Amino acid sequence: LFMRNKYLFCYFTGNEPDEESVHFALSENGYHFTALNHNKKIITQTLGKKCCRDPFIFRNENGGFHIIATDMCCKDGWNSNNSIVVWDSKDLIHWKNERIIDFSRFSETENADRIWAPEAVFDKSRGEYMLYFSCHNKGDEKTVIWYAYTKDFKTLTTSPAILFTPKSGKDGIDADIIENSKKYYLYYKDEYKKTICHAVSDSLAGPYYEPENNIVCCTDLQVEGNCIYRINDTDTYIMIMDKYVDGGYFMQKTTDMITFTKVDEDRFSLNHLHPRHGSVLAITDEEFDKLKNIY
Repeated sequence: LFMRNKYLFCYFTGNEPDEESVHFALSENGYHFTALNHNKKIITQTLGKKCCRDPFIFRNENGGFHIIATDMCCKDGWNSNNSIVVWDSKDLIHWKNERIIDFSRFSETENADRIWAPEAVFDKSRGEYMLYFSCHNKGDEKTVIWYAYTKDFKTLTTSPAILFTPKSGKDGIDADIIENSKKYYLYYKDEYKKTICHAVSDSLAGPYYEPENNIVCCTDLQVEGNCIYRINDTDTYIMIMDKYVDGGYFMQKTTDMITFTKVDEDRFSLNHLHPRHGSVLAITDEEFDKLKNIY
């Protein structure tokens, strides 16, 4: 097993069609990131809307990689998409097998007009991936977190179903789930509180419970697109989020998954990338060097 002590940030950069695409940046320490490919897109999408947002990159159980993203062009409007786009790679360089998972094919989501911010976690108890995403169907009052299981990100093995709805009764979007000490922490943007909150479960597929005071964000600025990752060989977890009104990114850290402290802006570098909602993957020195050399 190679040590995964470097980091790859996968993100999009804005609301123009050319910015709604997959971008990469590298970091040696998880705080300071440098764009690859002159901060231009890494993948040219050819299917679906030919634009994507909220890319989530992860390592699969066979040692390869997937990117799943919102298949959406925001110029079509915020209620205009029913699909996610998927790519596979063996080496983080060549991205193949582009495909669309269209949720209008399932009776539970046949009227979906928002399928946003997909992510996935391998569920060891089932030997499958739990795919989860923000979903709104025409006629629904709110956008909340749904899920379904898949083995291959081509077909689903379960029907789409609701995973989590905030107690506030308002929209809950941009879920990001991480396991720590046999508990699952689901961080999300609560549209009532306009900030990042959390819910906890003993099981990946829930049920998730909101603690009484469940806000985890340490800024009053409006944020979304939260992503949490561990600084390798430490107990520190970093959460980054998109300051979608003010622009730029906010970073905070925790060791207990609940109490966060702000990371000062001079201690991290992300804003020069103009990143929007993205994800961070721990990579090996070899993977880091290969990406750096190619781009």
